[in-house]
Amino acid sequence: MSQFLSRLGLRSCFVFTLVLACCSFASGQSEEIGNSPADPIKLFEQGQDAHAKGDYKLALEFYEEAIKLRPEFPEAEFQRGQALVPLNRPEEAVLAFRRAIGLRPNWALPYAKLGFLLFRVMNRPGEAEPVLRKALELEPKNFAALFELAVLRQSAGDLSEAISLFKLATTTKEAGLSTWDALGATQMGAGDPLGAIASFTRALSLQPGNDGPMRRRAEAYILVGDNQRALADLRALHLPATPTPQDTHHILDVAQLYLRADSKNDALRLLDTIDGSVRNHPEVVAFRYQVDPSSTNVADAAASLQKLLEKDPRNATLLAQLGALYRTQDPARAIEYYKRAADMEPRNADYATGYAAALVQARRFGEATEILRRILTVAPEHYAAHANLATALYEQKRFREALAEYNWLIKAKPDIAATYFFIATAHDFLGEYVPALTAYEKFLAVANSQKNQLEIEKVNLRLPALRNLIKRGDGAKTAKH
Repeated sequence: MSQFLSRLGLRSCFVFTLVLACCSFASGQSEEIGNSPADPIKLFEQGQDAHAKGDYKLALEFYEEAIKLRPEFPEAEFQRGQALVPLNRPEEAVLAFRRAIGLRPNWALPYAKLGFLLFRVMNRPGEAEPVLRKALELEPKNFAALFELAVLRQSAGDLSEAISLFKLATTTKEAGLSTWDALGATQMGAGDPLGAIASFTRALSLQPGNDGPMRRRAEAYILVGDNQRALADLRALHLPATPTPQDTHHILDVAQLYLRADSKNDALRLLDTIDGSVRNHPEVVAFRYQVDPSSTNVADAAASLQKLLEKDPRNATLLAQLGALYRTQDPARAIEYYKRAADMEPRNADYATGYAAALVQARRFGEATEILRRILTVAPEHYAAHANLATALYEQKRFREALAEYNWLIKAKPDIAATYFFIATAHDFLGEYVPALTAYEKFLAVANSQKNQLEIEKVNLRLPALRNLIKRGDGAKTAKH
């Protein structure tokens, strides 16, 4: 995410507009130099004209001529620094900004630009941070300094301050789609998908149909269990009708979101659009297995992912994909891969949940329960985490706690028959026969005769005895709370 924020800021958030704060200087000296052939103000203005046209070399020449005539000219020093940056002369730009600061210590703008230069261009965040904070001390709602310091703190792992700074940046007149989008991305990283949804929605209100925040909002909807809205966003993305090989990564990224939103058909549809020349690429083969296991075998898919992992051993996404590949067939290997992914990106709730799910598959229910409870403290709407926690608690015969999770699952997705089956059996084990009967009957009403055949047979065998128990008044008539 920090790379995304870096690109976001570089692209759209630092268009500085110079306002000549020394109007009194210009007017007061007009009689002396206004008609002179060597007029620093006119040279400065010519520099700005060239600057606006992208002729940075010519602009620099005008600024430097102006400074020769008027050595104490902070605006010209600032613009000189601005022109030096695209000319790839960052050290000289630093000196120019520092010179502007020395000439006008209470001017926030050169501090903000200097901080940007030190952080983004020269990769010196330790020097950049105090400079940016000084800019905000002078001008607390300086948009450029707020945004840049937010990105810096986000890259340092301080998501709390980054969010606070982004929020303050959204209150300025310069705030736009990029500001709200960056706030949403940081909220996602901090485990606040609901807050992120609100931020992405605000970004889209400023530029409807923008693919960036719309794709990220779809992911946030998935995390809160709202697959319908997620699918609406995904289907509105502007994907190429005939993707080139260069589009493959983006296509796979969207297909992965379709899969997480329980729409395998959409995921397969996207996979079928991938250019034929890259359909045998390891990443494509591995993902196709994940979507449609019948299309290839585990060994081929695993070999494909391993080839990619050899080239990029710290790729958390590949590690998580291997974890998903092995989860049901080799839980021990799945645990290893998911744990490595989660260790690399500890704030990623999906990786942590995958790790816990592999522990459940390995019947290490106690460990899984502890991890899943921690996940739900930071991602309380994570459906897969609730589902695995319900299973872990049920298998430990902690039926009362399991029921709380199954009831949450029913509210999130009321059409999944298996959930009613486990609710019914949990009540049955607790001797709560009336709610057990209600849940069994609901299960039969929504169950699929083929998919749920075994469970249907078990329920039909249980119901006569259960009804007799209720008639006799045995067991608890209602669930205990």
